[in-house]
Amino acid sequence: MASAVKKPAAQAVWIVGKVVGTKMWQTAKVHVTRLVLDKYLTKFYNKRKTYFAHDPEHQCRVGDVVLLHALVEPLNKNVKHRVAEIVFKAGAVVDPMTGMRCAGRVFLDDPQAWLQSQEQHLSRVNGNCLEDKDSDAGIGSSDAKVLVDKLHTLEISSSAEEVTSEKH
Repeated sequence: MASAVKKPAAQAVWIVGKVVGTKMWQTAKVHVTRLVLDKYLTKFYNKRKTYFAHDPEHQCRVGDVVLLHALVEPLNKNVKHRVAEIVFKAGAVVDPMTGMRCAGRVFLDDPQAWLQSQEQHLSRVNGNCLEDKDSDAGIGSSDAKVLVDKLHTLEISSSAEEVTSEKH
């Protein structure tokens, strides 16, 4: 007789959702949102379902987007999935140009401190170029100047947006 292949305990094998709670022991509470069509109104609505996922290393935080995998046997009445990986960490968005943490167009780190450190770096690099003409230290200085210019334009545009939002 052929051996029976065990099927997952849950119907959906792979699920992507957002962590909304981690207060339970080795368990993450995950909301999964999907679009459902109302046939009468012919309009899509968000339908949300809550899953409990096993997280033994406590690697999830509230706000993380995670990938869940169905367990072969449920751990208990509610936990039928495990956290396979964290797709996006919450609050860890880093601007690729400046290397600073950001939320949308707003920098969470201090941009003035970053500007001062870049200007100090530029002065050191330019000083090294003057001392040693054969050195390759001047290659990165143009990139740093471009970054400083872009940050200045970002500050100008963000201050202009703040002024327009105050008027409305």
